[in-house]
Amino acid sequence: MTTSEIRKTFYKYFEDKGHVIVPSAPMVVKDDPTLMFINAGMNQFKDYFLGNETPKNRRVANSQKCLRVSGKHNDLEEVGVDTYHHTMFEMLGNWSFGDYFKEKGIEWAWDLLTEVYKLPKDRLYVTVFEGDKNDKLQIDQESIEIWKKYISEDRIIPASKKDNFWEMGEIGPCGPCTEIHIDLRSDDERQHKDGKSLVNKDHPQVIEIWNIVFIQFNRLANKALVNLPETHVDTGMGLERLAMALQGQKSNYDTDLFQSLIKKLEIISGVHYRANESTDIALRVVSDHIRAIAFSIADGQLPSNTGAGYVIRRILRRALKYAYQNLNLNTPFLGELVSVLIKEMGDAYPEIEKQEKLISKVIQEEEISFFRTLEQGIKRIDQIIENSKSSQKRELEGKAVFELYDTYGFPVDLTSLIAKENEMSIDVDGFNKFLEKQKDRSRNASAIETEDWIELHESNSSSFIGYDQTEANVTVLRYRKIIIKGKTHYQLVLDKTPFYPEGGGQVGDTGHLENNEHQIKIFDTKKENNLIVHFTNEIPSNFNPEFKAIVDSAKRLNTARNHSATHLLHHALRKVLGDHVEQKGSLVNSRYLRFDFSHFSKVTEEQLNEIENLVIQDIERNIRLNEQREVPIETAKQMGAMALFGEKYEDTVRVIQFDESVELCGGIHVPSTSDIGLFKITSESAVAAGIRRIECISGDIAKTYFRDQTAMLENISAVLKKPKNIEKAIHDLIAKNTELSKEIDVLNKDKAVLIKKDLKKKMTTVNGINFLGEKVNLNAASIKDILFQLKGEHDDFVGVLAYADKNKCGISVILSENLVDGKNLNASKIIKDISHHIQGGGGGQAFFATAGGKDPNGIEAAINEAKSML
Repeated sequence: MTTSEIRKTFYKYFEDKGHVIVPSAPMVVKDDPTLMFINAGMNQFKDYFLGNETPKNRRVANSQKCLRVSGKHNDLEEVGVDTYHHTMFEMLGNWSFGDYFKEKGIEWAWDLLTEVYKLPKDRLYVTVFEGDKNDKLQIDQESIEIWKKYISEDRIIPASKKDNFWEMGEIGPCGPCTEIHIDLRSDDERQHKDGKSLVNKDHPQVIEIWNIVFIQFNRLANKALVNLPETHVDTGMGLERLAMALQGQKSNYDTDLFQSLIKKLEIISGVHYRANESTDIALRVVSDHIRAIAFSIADGQLPSNTGAGYVIRRILRRALKYAYQNLNLNTPFLGELVSVLIKEMGDAYPEIEKQEKLISKVIQEEEISFFRTLEQGIKRIDQIIENSKSSQKRELEGKAVFELYDTYGFPVDLTSLIAKENEMSIDVDGFNKFLEKQKDRSRNASAIETEDWIELHESNSSSFIGYDQTEANVTVLRYRKIIIKGKTHYQLVLDKTPFYPEGGGQVGDTGHLENNEHQIKIFDTKKENNLIVHFTNEIPSNFNPEFKAIVDSAKRLNTARNHSATHLLHHALRKVLGDHVEQKGSLVNSRYLRFDFSHFSKVTEEQLNEIENLVIQDIERNIRLNEQREVPIETAKQMGAMALFGEKYEDTVRVIQFDESVELCGGIHVPSTSDIGLFKITSESAVAAGIRRIECISGDIAKTYFRDQTAMLENISAVLKKPKNIEKAIHDLIAKNTELSKEIDVLNKDKAVLIKKDLKKKMTTVNGINFLGEKVNLNAASIKDILFQLKGEHDDFVGVLAYADKNKCGISVILSENLVDGKNLNASKIIKDISHHIQGGGGGQAFFATAGGKDPNGIEAAINEAKSML
């Protein structure tokens, strides 16, 4: 049975049991501050478990794309080293929201595995929750009694809270779980050692394949457990592990899905799988990571240096590092695997096939960048080794090793290997200290402490009325204290709110709550677990009186102008550049709009002018907003609205239409395009391979921009004595300045010749070395030129020249190569030792180094110290 057939069989089984098969949510999470990536099948159903939303269907099933590389579930370092961990994986799952519970959850899991998939019953074991004294929970006897109907009691294993009590996070829904494990060892191994003793012992062939969670409690911030109003079932079965079991393999990487990728890698690299452990690990790493990379890009997350984008870049570079180290691949190759991946998974996930060109282009650009960085890193490590050779310990400092790791992406083992080739070692403990400091900084930057909600009124409903109102009389339903980076804030939930919560690229509203007793500033609004939460720095002493919620209407209007302008811009881009243009990210606030889109070349000046003119024409046409709410998603698509990759849509959606511009959107818009006012494109740039970014302003900000531009033009005209043609006057001024600069260069060269002649007379001999140490009236470039000339004209030469320019100064040191090799002198070390005299610092190569400083009075002392070193 192929992986594809296994997935389809799962769907069919649960469809027959009354489950609705729902699509996988995008793997990249857009509007949840607690999560960057979907890391479990239940993530998209959190609101049902929390009671914030009522499910349309009580029974659902799907295969969810998941990624586990960051936060609590971090499997990255094990991926490829073992044979069963992955970055991206598919989680087959069935859910019951207040419908069936333990009886059916266990019965159907056993039936599907043993009667449909035909897994041998004598190879299966189950674990159940053994209870926990701290939580005052008894053993899950109910699950044991149900299991005894299907499996002998000696194959039912009580397990600890660590293994068999599932929690969504520090707080929130949780409950006991029961797991099904399979023993895939050979019959000889099974006879030698009972599989029961290997359950939950990290044995690569005795593994968990299905986890069935019974969600019945809510964990409070004080660690207490309270019963949920309804009980739920949440199951998760890794498709890759199930495929390994059904295909009779000992490794996930031996299944059909991964073997197709590994076979392609064998062709690319000339390396055979199962020939060598180090190359096997590299082949597994790359075949795993290409899935995570491709699906992340398809879901809208591009590699970058921050947040989720950094995680993807880290995965991509980990794949390239293994390929470089172990497969001798040093040119782009990952793009060749994308077509293989699409052949295996394109039917189940059409988003990767539809975006093949973008995925391949982004990956190729990242590869080129990595190999360029790697080349720079090799040059840097050569410098570090050269500068460290004089050290008695013959050891690369931990700080240097960390710099190579952090800046150039060098894995520690590669640095260690290069160091060994130079008969040196590395300071591993020192490196680990710097790494831990970085992790601490990252943890502290994202640390949020959250207390329990204080319920003021019993109600789970909170409605958004902000499309029609910017003010409303409201009641505070609940509040809680949160601490972000050591600062105390509060979150409030209202029975209804005109405040728009951040989402769809648009920032959250600000404003205030007021009554006769209080006025409380709302500095942000977000949506968390489908609750609209209002952020404030204080809470009232009395919550009982009704409050008036008032949105900052001026800020809201400017934000709405920019959001509507974004839609007009998107439409104009597709008109001018082509239908391949798709939104890949946006930011809309009261000051400007930012729009990222797919396009494979720079947008020309002529195209930008045409795009800008089209938007202005739509503004001047005064097109009325056609807003439609609760439109069936298929109807919206028929109207011409585009569903964006990486976005999750409900069955009914809101459609925003300005004539030919039709989009699915939940944001705030102006009633008519003329309300946008002025519009200006301010920049166009590249974000990543195949992704361009345009930034624009509109409304009041655009008015200020044009006013400032006009004032600046008038000032320039005044400086130039009001010429008839300002542009020509500026070009003439630049041409004259260029001509004068050339004349100055000639004068400086003549001056340098005279200074060089004078310097030769000042050269002295120190310990058999021709030494020159002087302060000169030249710039740094001329000094470097003179020093290299003198080095070529004199043997055994050491030159130290300095200059001063007001409060700035600089020193350059040059050495003959024979002094570097024969007398163990080092220009970089000399410059570091003497630069403190000028309150500066610097570095360079062994034969030439420079330093800049801010105390010219220390130049003489610096030169004298350099001389004393000889």
